[in-house]
Amino acid sequence: MALFSSLTPVIIAVICICLAVLWSSIKKETGERKVKTEERTSSRRWADEDLGDETELMVDENAGDFLEKDLEVQHIPYSAPRYSEDEMICRANKFYQQMNARRSIRFISEEMVPREVIDSIIRTAGTAPSGAHTEPWTFVVIEDPETKHQIRAIIEEEEEINYKKRMGKKWVSDLKQMRTNWIKDYLDAAPYLILVFKQTYGILPTGKKTHYYNEISVSISCGILLAALQNAGLVTVTTTPLNCGPRVRVILGRPANEKLLLLLPVGYPAEGATVPDFKRKPLDEIMVFV
Repeated sequence: MALFSSLTPVIIAVICICLAVLWSSIKKETGERKVKTEERTSSRRWADEDLGDETELMVDENAGDFLEKDLEVQHIPYSAPRYSEDEMICRANKFYQQMNARRSIRFISEEMVPREVIDSIIRTAGTAPSGAHTEPWTFVVIEDPETKHQIRAIIEEEEEINYKKRMGKKWVSDLKQMRTNWIKDYLDAAPYLILVFKQTYGILPTGKKTHYYNEISVSISCGILLAALQNAGLVTVTTTPLNCGPRVRVILGRPANEKLLLLLPVGYPAEGATVPDFKRKPLDEIMVFV
């Protein structure tokens, strides 16, 4: 008993030392995580905090939910038009010339565009490929002047913060050649605003549905959308509404699974519209042929 009593202080001391080491390790690890988080936040102060992609999480959550009936999709024959080599070359060159004339236009006329044209353009964007054919996009077309003005107010408020705080001096300096700032007159002037939302997951009666590669899929559809606008003789400027998504969702009544990816003011170019005289990189600078 005396031996145990004499050892007790030693045991207590050892336990205290172990606890101190463990506590120090926990504090260090927590501190390192905090520093890394702060570094990521600091280095990406321009990032849109609303644009999370939950694909990996959703895949894990839905593991085992695969149903055999999902394979029961009928496959049908497919054929495409076959052109002669000369016609192929002609068509490819003609389409390039048409798309090479595309410019980002910040001066947009108030003249109305037929609604049928916009409908067809959205249908065209909806032909894009998507991960597992989930079609994870929602295109919200706004014509109502009051709603457009509300959207403009949100965009300009956040853009002023972007220009003054988030984007940094270099980014703001690089934009000077575009003669752009946080004032977005075209958001009121354009007859339509097209807001492109990515659906981070689908909503089914039984729960969530995984939308694989949702941001890549929606980005592809945006490219097709731009081509369709150009083909119809309309103009736009690709606007990335940084950190505006949650407030815009409230105005439009959109669900939380939809994240605002792109905003496009759409219409005819205004009389006297100008663009920077930029030159595009030549083919040998953008293509590697192996």
